[in-house]
Amino acid sequence: MHPVRKQRLILVIAGVLFSSIAIGLIVYAMRENINLFYPPSKIVKGEAPHNRTIRGGGCVKPGSVVRATDSLDIKFILTDGTGDVPVKFSGILPDLFAEGEAAVVNGKIDDQGVFNAEQVLAKHDETYTPPEVASMNKSDDQKKEGDHKNDQAVCKGMNYGG
Repeated sequence: MHPVRKQRLILVIAGVLFSSIAIGLIVYAMRENINLFYPPSKIVKGEAPHNRTIRGGGCVKPGSVVRATDSLDIKFILTDGTGDVPVKFSGILPDLFAEGEAAVVNGKIDDQGVFNAEQVLAKHDETYTPPEVASMNKSDDQKKEGDHKNDQAVCKGMNYGG
């Protein structure tokens, strides 16, 4: 083999090897930072991983918000009309957080099925629905037309496509 061709082959192999290692390290680093979205119905069914950071979203069930008197701890139920997930959060909630409004939570599900939220995001205005919640609800073809009116009354911020 000619020395110039041999040198080019070595450079190409080194470039491919370096690129492969770099891509592998990037994928490995991102693996821990990916937050997959799960609606409450999938969390209740056990489709969401336990003790791993995920994102969940739905409606804050009216009458479910319980605030601790001596700390910033709060408990509430997140629902999508099909499943209810208990959520614990310790911290300051967004100003727009309220019962019957859409919310997205980031955190982990413990072995008892309680979502321990590290962050709570509330809807932004009367017409805003978080993108994950909107896409979940648009693909939810199992709801009957009569159920849409009922859901709208329960959660003002969630649109089930009805």
